[in-house]
Amino acid sequence: MSGFDLKSPTLIILIALLVWSSSHATCSARRGRHWKHSQSSVARKKEKTHVGRQRYPVGHLPSLMQENYTTLGEPLATQLQSGGNSAIFNVLNYGAKGDGKSDDTKAFESAWAAACKVQASTMVVPSGSVFLVKPISFSGPNCEPNIVFQLDGKIIAPTSSGVWGSGILQWLEFTKLSGITIRGKGIIDGQGSVWWNYSPTDTATEESESVVNSAKDSNSNSSQDSISSELSGKMPGTKPTALRFYGSSHVTVTGITIQNSPQTHLKFDACITVQVFDMIISSPGDSPNTDGIHLQNSQDVVIRSTNLACGDDCISIQTGCSGIFVHNVNCGPGHGISIGGLGRDNTKACVSNVTVRDTTIHNTLTGVRIKTWQGGSGSVQGVMFSNIQVSEVKTPIMIDQFYCDRSKCQNETSAVAVSGISYQNIKGTYTVKPIHFACSDSLPCTGITLTTIELKAIQAGNPLNNPFCWQTYGELKTTTTPPIDCLQIGKPSGNNVHSNGGSC
Repeated sequence: MSGFDLKSPTLIILIALLVWSSSHATCSARRGRHWKHSQSSVARKKEKTHVGRQRYPVGHLPSLMQENYTTLGEPLATQLQSGGNSAIFNVLNYGAKGDGKSDDTKAFESAWAAACKVQASTMVVPSGSVFLVKPISFSGPNCEPNIVFQLDGKIIAPTSSGVWGSGILQWLEFTKLSGITIRGKGIIDGQGSVWWNYSPTDTATEESESVVNSAKDSNSNSSQDSISSELSGKMPGTKPTALRFYGSSHVTVTGITIQNSPQTHLKFDACITVQVFDMIISSPGDSPNTDGIHLQNSQDVVIRSTNLACGDDCISIQTGCSGIFVHNVNCGPGHGISIGGLGRDNTKACVSNVTVRDTTIHNTLTGVRIKTWQGGSGSVQGVMFSNIQVSEVKTPIMIDQFYCDRSKCQNETSAVAVSGISYQNIKGTYTVKPIHFACSDSLPCTGITLTTIELKAIQAGNPLNNPFCWQTYGELKTTTTPPIDCLQIGKPSGNNVHSNGGSC
């Protein structure tokens, strides 16, 4: 050991270099293993690098960051496909032109196919562009959960008849997904005027459509589809819903605008746990069959803080629905908020546990309505309409068990039972009749209660404007304006009640 002087500067420098080299190699190896083992930590480091101290939950970066989020000069698609938690897939990176003329359907399909594989990913439709998209289905069930469809731009439907073939039931469809969210400040425009003005008489309404049929993806023509005001032919009789969700759970729609749909604007079919809020639905009051929001076979649905203007029911609640809560909604123009029509073509219909409250309805055909067909079975029960302000509504409160949208309907004895319906604090003005209760002879309406009803005619003095009741039983809990003398107090006698043969 005499040959080594531990105090020698040369030896000290040599030892320091050896220690530094060993430490650097160990750190580099650990970083490599860590990248493979846990990409989420790297994603968190990226969040700190790009947004400072503020951190955002997975898949929920602000829209501006979603459009411009890159690292070390990599292209967006390359960076996101390499891994990381906040996976963002911008349709522009998959070939979308966004010029309102080119067919961007394939780009949307490709972006979705990539986003589908990543949990909590975000598919971005950026602002400042208009995307022409043909009928398309964003499908599960093999997609990862909690995908966000960030809509900040505008999506428009084709107006040439060839795209739609003999008829398609929906334009944009999301099926069999869990935790799907559509959000943003963008617009879905169905360009429905070409259907309203030029299509043949449509005998297929929302109530007669099959709930099983899914969208047909008509992409056989690969040429660009240019928007033109001149139609190449008549539009098919079957009009598509603009946006439909089928067989999905934990669905959220917020912030967006859906306008000018050929038929229904937004439909939920066989969905569980749905949130709709802070959005706009808009089409002219004379646009035919353009329901705002259509619910069918869906449970646990909340619709709030939303503006609905259309040519049919602002909200339509159909068979198989329960646990529906609507509040702070602005409806009009349109046909009001409706349960039904139920029981068409002798079918069984079941609706229960529905609350509509704190809502404004103006310039509509009806206010709050229950409508059923003769010959049906099943029941509507446990419904509350509360704190409703109406303005220039033809008939603010209606139960119609003789509903018919055809030229003639056959009289039948069976009916959908209506019971346990509560009307509370409904005030405002009407133009035709304040209340219309037309219940079945064989199965009268029961448990109808009215509290604090104050409805005034725009033009007073017409005796035909008085409340109308037929086979309606219940209770007046307060005095009403006008007086509702036609309501039969209590319950019907046993001789007047017949089983509908299909209780829920």
